[in-house]
Amino acid sequence: MALTYSDSADLINDMQFRGRVKVACLKFATYILDEAGTVAAHGSRARWANQCVQQPDMTAGQVTPPLVLDPNVQSAGGAIDDATLQTAVEDTVQQLM
Repeated sequence: MALTYSDSADLINDMQFRGRVKVACLKFATYILDEAGTVAAHGSRARWANQCVQQPDMTAGQVTPPLVLDPNVQSAGGAIDDATLQTAVEDTVQQLM
């Protein structure tokens, strides 16, 4: 069952959830910075990754609102497991780039 709007708003502001999002963003940023420069759109991906590493709290704050709308987050809420959260974060970040 999808989260209510109120539950979604609460999750956006949940600092424990945002901390998990921050870790997932940093993990994705590390992956991007280690990828070959020949990967499609590497320049913009690397810019995002560098910004994430330099300002992880700001990045998590930007990623969390659209992330909460991800179907997997909507169905599991804050109980989403780390692997599924990682995939949802990566999908959301790629949509934002």
